[in-house]
Amino acid sequence: MLSKTHSKYIQSLHHKKFRDADDVFIAEGNKVVPELVQSKRFVCTEILGTKEWLQQHEVFLRQYYNGPLEEVESFELEKISALSTPNQVLALFKKAATPAIELKGRISLVLDTIQDPGNLGTIIRIADWFGISNIICSLNSTEMYNPKVVQSTMGSLGRVNIIYTALPEWLEQHKDIRIYAAALDGKPVQQLKGIKEGLVIIGNESKGISKEILDMVNERITIPKIGEAESLNAAVATGIILSHIV
Repeated sequence: MLSKTHSKYIQSLHHKKFRDADDVFIAEGNKVVPELVQSKRFVCTEILGTKEWLQQHEVFLRQYYNGPLEEVESFELEKISALSTPNQVLALFKKAATPAIELKGRISLVLDTIQDPGNLGTIIRIADWFGISNIICSLNSTEMYNPKVVQSTMGSLGRVNIIYTALPEWLEQHKDIRIYAAALDGKPVQQLKGIKEGLVIIGNESKGISKEILDMVNERITIPKIGEAESLNAAVATGIILSHIV
């Protein structure tokens, strides 16, 4: 039986200030938890699951994790879950140290004020799909450890390097890498196939890329529009762009 104190502690981790205080985050689900447990990036400190789920996955989990496996009832998981539809398992992980990233000879994503957790999580998953190892986020982008972000990544959080920084200063320090900006006006992305190195900037869901950062780019690129839609979802645009240039 999950104690009331521990239940409240896990519920507190739905909020950034409490995640920051203890340097921990929560992950949920049959796909996400096993993926992150076997990841070398995050240290799992606790796993809570239904009896059936733990029995089914214990052999696998014990290859990577020696901590407690706590059996809980479905109604208890529902109380501590950050999801509208709780899963059969929830785990706590230590946040990872900020990774060192290598930009030379590869394409990296730069996110300017991506604020929707679902978008960020999906972009991380898309980056993983296309073999993009680095994502550089502006300081005002949504937090990578937000439960909705973690869930949306479907485990890709453990395979992509993500850093947060002041973008204008960071871009100034990396002027030797060509910078491409996703914009409504620019060269059709189909013409850029085969790029081996560069920074691809994706802007805010409603405002796009800030003028300060646009003024620093080498080339604007666009996804040609055929229909009448005003814009594309940031994650969808990221996927289309990477499908053409990777």
